[in-house]
Amino acid sequence: MAHALVFTVKRREPELITPSKPTPHETKLLSDIDDQDSLRWQVPGIQFYKYDPNMAGKDPVDIIRKALAKTLVFYYPFAGRLREGPGRKLMVDCTGEGVLFIEADADVSLKEFGEDLHPPFPCIDELLYDVPGSSDMLNTPLLLIQVTRLKCGGFIFAFRMNHTMSDGSGMLQFLNALGEISRGMSKPSISPVWSRELLNARDPPIVTCTHREYDPEPDNKGTMFPLDDMVHRTFFIGPTEVAAIRSLLPTHQLQKYSNFEVIAAYFWRCRTIALQLDSNEEVRMICLVDARNKSVYKQLPKGYYGNAIAFPVAVTTAGKLIENPLEYALNLVKKAKANVNKEYMHSVADLMVIKGRPPLTTAGLYLVSDITRAGLGDVEFGWGKALYGGMAKGGDVAIPGQAVFHIPFKNAKGEEGLVIPFFLPAQVMERLVKEFHSLLMCMHTKSDPKSGFINSSL
Repeated sequence: MAHALVFTVKRREPELITPSKPTPHETKLLSDIDDQDSLRWQVPGIQFYKYDPNMAGKDPVDIIRKALAKTLVFYYPFAGRLREGPGRKLMVDCTGEGVLFIEADADVSLKEFGEDLHPPFPCIDELLYDVPGSSDMLNTPLLLIQVTRLKCGGFIFAFRMNHTMSDGSGMLQFLNALGEISRGMSKPSISPVWSRELLNARDPPIVTCTHREYDPEPDNKGTMFPLDDMVHRTFFIGPTEVAAIRSLLPTHQLQKYSNFEVIAAYFWRCRTIALQLDSNEEVRMICLVDARNKSVYKQLPKGYYGNAIAFPVAVTTAGKLIENPLEYALNLVKKAKANVNKEYMHSVADLMVIKGRPPLTTAGLYLVSDITRAGLGDVEFGWGKALYGGMAKGGDVAIPGQAVFHIPFKNAKGEEGLVIPFFLPAQVMERLVKEFHSLLMCMHTKSDPKSGFINSSL
């Protein structure tokens, strides 16, 4: 992508979109899984849509604005405001005040963004404007949407959602409903279900599982590096790269691990090497697990749009991670994921109440979220599927430099794969690139030093 791309976005004043019909004015408690310190942030997403001659004369801004008002009738808690009660307990005051909506126009065409649509995006703060005061957790709109028309007839749909309200699956459900109503449906095909009490703490609460993801933060170990001199770089992982990583495993173990586990564990190890930590320093990796998986929690109803994610953590030392072969890291990751079941979810909810909603431990942390199957690119407003649909930012959100996303991607050669945007200090990034490139060279891939990368340094 041409990150030197500069363009002008003209925005109208932000407006509040309220439900098109009267909705219940009530107070709804969030679950004790929703109500975690680590979910108190705004999740930014973005979708790019090309011009469709079948939609000539139709305005995406007008269509989406009207559909949003209708969708909020079904998802009326989003039109409310978060309040905090005793014990910092979060609840939604369903006031019907509405969500923020921004109409915008940009003097740029879709093709000027290039073929490689992935984070980081140029001028992202113009495409998803942070309305002053709107990013607070309490007493502010729970959703912000900006629709930007492009000069080619395409448009960009960008959103920012309060994470305590929904996880990735819940956000997708809402966006699909908005898309369906934009396309003329009278109601969503999946009816939203609140039922947050299903993931509340028990009475009395009792922690029955080990949750090292919420360990007390060690002194002066909040982050492992200062957030200055940071650079972006995006790694493309296609069939060749997956084969190269799998070549590090014994043949008899190749079928034991998923591609996600293999890629995540590999980059955990490479990143640790690049950071040059003391060998006895503790490192930890979290892979998000969605409890909607029937093997985890069968009782969550279809249509549940609250948070149903767990943060199981694999813990070891930098020395052990680096000195051992890749399967050592893989087994730690697989074991951590396997710990998540219905009891684990209830134990987390209980821990939140007992320990006062502790945040995730960030010391030595590498957090990986797989959104390759999230389906944000499949959301349709009438102009077909998005050319890109996913996170609006890469490694500079959530826990900057410590959280990454696996994002679905097709490269210029037409190869299906994924991209991983990293955000790291420049010298650490150089070492990470060198580590990855040496693996590709060992596989006798192209000698082009950019093989396996998408040049996205800023």
